[in-house]
Amino acid sequence: MTLVAGRSEPRSPKKILVLGATGGTGQQVVSQALQQGHDVTVLVRTRQRLTITDDRLRVVAGSVTDDSQALAEAVRDQAAVISTLGAGRSFKSGGLIAQSMPRIVRAMEDQGIRRLIFTSAFGVGDTRRDVPLGPRIFIRLLLRDIYRDKELGEAALRASGLDWTLVYPAALVDAPATGQNRAGERLSFSGFPRISRADVADFLLTQIDDTTYVRKGVLISS
Repeated sequence: MTLVAGRSEPRSPKKILVLGATGGTGQQVVSQALQQGHDVTVLVRTRQRLTITDDRLRVVAGSVTDDSQALAEAVRDQAAVISTLGAGRSFKSGGLIAQSMPRIVRAMEDQGIRRLIFTSAFGVGDTRRDVPLGPRIFIRLLLRDIYRDKELGEAALRASGLDWTLVYPAALVDAPATGQNRAGERLSFSGFPRISRADVADFLLTQIDDTTYVRKGVLISS
């Protein structure tokens, strides 16, 4: 286990693509990335849902699942891609991650972009072994389709040649960043572990330069 302290400044500004930028965590990533001096590109289906404006923010209109040209344009010349794609509050995945992942991998490989930081969920894949009883029951009853979709997508990512990191946050809450979190390939939990979206966004951004979890999964919690 590693204690993670939030960092307000990156090692150096980068050009990054954020997928899922209109969601709660995605908006945090975009906002913090711009504050840190990064040049940010977002691929969004509906421009009006993105409320952030900045001279260093580039918006590409399109869908990850069915607009390969827009995805290729968004990926071009990026140093890293950060994904917070998800089904939001829905209990149905619509095959989002299973459909998106091969397209993202292909677009990145075609253009020689290697670094992908992908947000998953606590309880997906091998992280299921660390889930306490309460959340385990909730996942089994209500999130089976969501988690199966993520597992299918992650299998495609693990088979790729990208420098990927899969980030498994505890239950997400809308709260200010604490700057102090636990991270590791295995963590011990009890009850219903949580973490703020702001802290997750900060961790995702630190992974651009951090090679600790390249081609690995990492749990993160408050």
